[in-house]
Amino acid sequence: MWNDSLDDLLTEQLNPRSEGIDARPTEEILRIINEEDQQVAYAVGREIPQIARAVDAIVERIRRGGRLFYIGAGTSGRLGVLDAAECPPTFQVPPDLVVAILAGGAPAMTQAIEAAEDDPEAGARDLLARGFCERDSLVGIAASGRTPYVLGAIQQARALGALTIGLSCNPGSPLARQAEIPITPVVGPEIIAGSTRMKAGTATKLVLNMISTAVMIRLGYVFGNLMVNVRPVNTKLAARARRIIRLAAGVDDQRARALLEEAEGNVRVAILMERCKLSRDSALRLLEAAEGRLSVALKMAESNRCGDG
Repeated sequence: MWNDSLDDLLTEQLNPRSEGIDARPTEEILRIINEEDQQVAYAVGREIPQIARAVDAIVERIRRGGRLFYIGAGTSGRLGVLDAAECPPTFQVPPDLVVAILAGGAPAMTQAIEAAEDDPEAGARDLLARGFCERDSLVGIAASGRTPYVLGAIQQARALGALTIGLSCNPGSPLARQAEIPITPVVGPEIIAGSTRMKAGTATKLVLNMISTAVMIRLGYVFGNLMVNVRPVNTKLAARARRIIRLAAGVDDQRARALLEEAEGNVRVAILMERCKLSRDSALRLLEAAEGRLSVALKMAESNRCGDG
């Protein structure tokens, strides 16, 4: 059983800095919110050692065939869905590599289904229904650190021997205690007492950005600081892809456009073709041999004297 009292939760306390905010002028309201938001990045910064532990452990499991799962309810769950949804177009990874599970399912993305978070068995069932196994990693997300749906999933993941990470904003919470790796940015009381879509939500978004981005960097899906795995599926992304090719291959926009077309939209292949004077098929084979990592493919090509033969 989980204690349903909110009295001891830091995120539920009254914030003395926003006392009487309902009577303040608009600019003052916004300054108070902004000043409180500035503390969020510092709270996340204090958790970097734990975030690094999580990233390294996730990478190790993905390299062994595992996946990364997020699970949460309400705002926390929606932020997990957002982060997972952005991974395939940003890093060109399979859509099932980063999986988000939201209490209440798809309808909960656009409307509150608050009762869905109260069932720990549902969290465990939803996790298993997505094929979660011992190779996988689970990030349980709950600002309060005591959401039954999330705790049920964490318990199920631990029983399977999977990696468990607990992201919450209340120190010493059940989630922090039950997860193998707790990440607890302490953002303090919200501007509006208990409205954890605010500072706690911002902290959650920052941490998830850090986890997914650092995981993809460690897996080799970034070249330098360029998003070379971007998929040019619209006008903006096509322009971004050409710019990346220009920067990485040292060509002008006309040449970048031709390379991207010849590479059938694959930015990494286009860069390899230009830098190592390879045909598209040779660049594809080289990239496959390097397990998709452009930096490794370039080193392999250099060792082979950057030739087609």
